[in-house]
Amino acid sequence: MTRTYLDWNATAPLRPEARAAMLQAMDLLGNPSSVHAEGRAAKGLLERARTQVANAFGADGADIVFTSGATEAAAMALAGRGLAAAEIEHDAVLSWADTALSVSASGHVDVPNPERATLQLANSETGILQDLPPGLAVSDMTQAFGKVPLAFNWAGCDMALISAHKIGGPKGVGALVLKRGLDVSARIRGGGQEMGRRSGTENLVGIAGFGAAAAAAQRDLEAGAWERVEKLRNILEKALDSSAEDIIFVGKSARRLPNTTSIIVPGWRGETQVMQMDLAGFAISAGSACSSGKVKSSRVLRAMGFGDGAECAIRISIGPTTTKDEVLRFADVWADAHRKRKARAG
Repeated sequence: MTRTYLDWNATAPLRPEARAAMLQAMDLLGNPSSVHAEGRAAKGLLERARTQVANAFGADGADIVFTSGATEAAAMALAGRGLAAAEIEHDAVLSWADTALSVSASGHVDVPNPERATLQLANSETGILQDLPPGLAVSDMTQAFGKVPLAFNWAGCDMALISAHKIGGPKGVGALVLKRGLDVSARIRGGGQEMGRRSGTENLVGIAGFGAAAAAAQRDLEAGAWERVEKLRNILEKALDSSAEDIIFVGKSARRLPNTTSIIVPGWRGETQVMQMDLAGFAISAGSACSSGKVKSSRVLRAMGFGDGAECAIRISIGPTTTKDEVLRFADVWADAHRKRKARAG
């Protein structure tokens, strides 16, 4: 059976540029903290990747602190600060924040005190984009990075969280981005690597892949790759809409990521749809891939007021290598499953 991957928001396929950079890094012997020639070569590769990420993220002049992923970056940025957040945030953020901010039916969040709040730029389940208020303390930009034009330097926030595997880099590496002059308390202490903010010998192989993926993602964005993705997403949504009169498109009238479709069919559980599509050869999801393989009712959709409909949602997320044939085949298979379900229900 041919498999079709339509779950890019969970993780993007590894880019060939990232794979090549990682293989090259594997051949470097030195520790980036060593002062001999081998160590300096490793340090050079580390700083090259830091520059690549900074350039792609529009963070020239900011501090890029490499971490094991956006989850660790969230802990560094948020622990002990009691920042306000909304229920639509990723669990990695909500673990350290107070859910004091309300969510509108359109999925947008009002932030009365930005300097005491954290707000994501894009939601992983719905794709809905937020307008970040000036002076925001922290923003999770993991899903937006590489998919929409953005620059940390003009986003108006003090800190941002990003992750490599969402842009075609390796899993297990990310970064905390800070305005120059700001600091955070180290949660991993030891040798003082990463400007004293995150000790431990750097994951040079993963970081090299992150840097290469960031540079490639920047090229794709500038070349209009995600504009083509948006057109493909619209073709998919038109095909789905024509096949099911009871379908609900979440956030369709809002500004969204160009690749994300979130739909609800009342009475048809999301986990059932995910399993049916998986058996048919399509990888989709019922929400954020952050719960160790568990399929749960969407907290995000409940916060938006969808009630029991939150249990009947699926997410299709595509990318630059997705083809028109793939999305149309998915729409056909999904529509056939929907017709059969309706027929069984009488």
